[in-house]
Amino acid sequence: MRRLLRVFLVYPFWVVCLGLPVVTAAQNRPAQGGASTQIDAPGVTDSEQKRRDESLQKELAGAYKKWLQDDVGYIITDEERAAFRRLSNDEEREQFIEQFWLRRAPDPESTSNDYKEEHYRRIAYTNQHFASGIPGWKTDRGRLYIMYGPPDEIEAHPSGGHYERPIEEGGGSTSTYPFEVWRYRYLEGVGQNIEIEFVDPTMTGEYRMTIDPSEKDALLYVPGAGLSLMEQMGLSSKVDRFTRTDGTRLPKRTIDSSPGAGYATSSRYGGEFDRLALLANINKPPAIKFKDLEEIVTTNIRFNLLPFQVRTDYIKVTDDTVLAGLTVALKNKDIAFQNVTGVQHATVNIFGRITTLTRRVVQTFEDTLVLDIPASLLEPMLQKPSVYWKSLPLRPGLYRLSLAIKDVNSGNTGTMELRMEVPRYQEEQLATSSLILADQIEKVPTKRIGLGQFVFGDSKVRPVVGETFTRDQKLGIYLQVYNVKPDASGHKPAATIRYNLLKNNQSVLQLEEDGAKLPDASPSQMIVEKMMPLNTLEPGKYKLQITVTDNVTKKSVTPSADFTVQ
Repeated sequence: MRRLLRVFLVYPFWVVCLGLPVVTAAQNRPAQGGASTQIDAPGVTDSEQKRRDESLQKELAGAYKKWLQDDVGYIITDEERAAFRRLSNDEEREQFIEQFWLRRAPDPESTSNDYKEEHYRRIAYTNQHFASGIPGWKTDRGRLYIMYGPPDEIEAHPSGGHYERPIEEGGGSTSTYPFEVWRYRYLEGVGQNIEIEFVDPTMTGEYRMTIDPSEKDALLYVPGAGLSLMEQMGLSSKVDRFTRTDGTRLPKRTIDSSPGAGYATSSRYGGEFDRLALLANINKPPAIKFKDLEEIVTTNIRFNLLPFQVRTDYIKVTDDTVLAGLTVALKNKDIAFQNVTGVQHATVNIFGRITTLTRRVVQTFEDTLVLDIPASLLEPMLQKPSVYWKSLPLRPGLYRLSLAIKDVNSGNTGTMELRMEVPRYQEEQLATSSLILADQIEKVPTKRIGLGQFVFGDSKVRPVVGETFTRDQKLGIYLQVYNVKPDASGHKPAATIRYNLLKNNQSVLQLEEDGAKLPDASPSQMIVEKMMPLNTLEPGKYKLQITVTDNVTKKSVTPSADFTVQ
């Protein structure tokens, strides 16, 4: 709490420094050669400004200059850079650096900063693997690795040599310089199946990014060598490559001699404008429908004029994919309703962004929660919450969830950031999904399986955010169990499930059942679905423990969840 309080006390100072509360996501321009964005202070003469600049350059020499140019050159925004250069002493700079990393931390309350650690790990990796007379972080490959992380696939040709051109590049064979192709399956705001080519024309290990597929052609300037198919047949001349106006030196692949016709194009980039768009989109933020909410998420300002609660649950889909169920609950009494022809109407906009620890956007979502309540029922409904649910398929790993919601009628806004640790389910290893406590569990029609709010498979499970129930409710229990060894028949799981309800660490209820008797149970997956009445329980805090024991391997897992009965 002290750390968070320090953040809130210091933040207005940075708002003043930045001038605007909006911080964009431009993250790809390192400060080379000391270049910077200059903001003149009002009421300062040119000579005074010059003296300040000279003094600033001396103060920024050494560690602070290295931090600004080398450490965070690719990830610091123009506004932050300008604000840093306006600071007047080392104490302010130290505070700025602390806040710089804290604003990017997945969990500001944690003593460690996973984002910062991953950033410096990437710098160390690039220096170790991409250095070539200059530090690895300064190379094109290093820059992309630091910004976007490791590619999903690398096609490496470290020695170059013989190369058969694909037909879209003109066909024929040639010899190439060393080159690499990096493939990303998806980059938010850039597109899917992104391929980026790096070429080492100097044979020194310094690969540079290119959008001209012919740059790797080592025989490009050798007359009569490395000819394309059309050039081998005498239907085109190698000289034609140097008359192109699209920035490449690719050979022709048709006999049409009209200007611009018949030029080969690489499927990797497409046409001229496709290549330029690729470079532009690498730096382009995604289009946002709720721009005001996106700016709140980007600037990392935290306030709760519209309070809400969030919980996350994880269900296995495959060994490499997990369904993350996100549940948001806000009280109706905190929402502004307007009377529209006898119906109380409210609208809440919801914006969410999931990023990796290094701020690489994985998913964004935008939804509108609309509430229409008859005027006669408004008073009792104000005492109840409204719940929003979103399912997101994610790969195992650590993520950062940023949420912003806005009440359209009142203009009130709430924000929250959470750490999401998506579990990895190992093959053949006994494991469970999240233990979900719900106020509603029911089967859905066959046509609705997997569709709609709160639906996991063929069940509708509405989690209770805050885990608070009243005695007239039923406690819904939902749990999936994976990889139980089969019994002698080979078709049913050999497992025992024990339920233990505790209050003040004392057991108040114990039950046991055979996993093989659960509906549709199989060794690969068992599903526990229970509705337990609460009218016999005294008000207070409880813990539910479920112990699943594999009777073959004798291994157990014990998920648990706390809840309160009012």
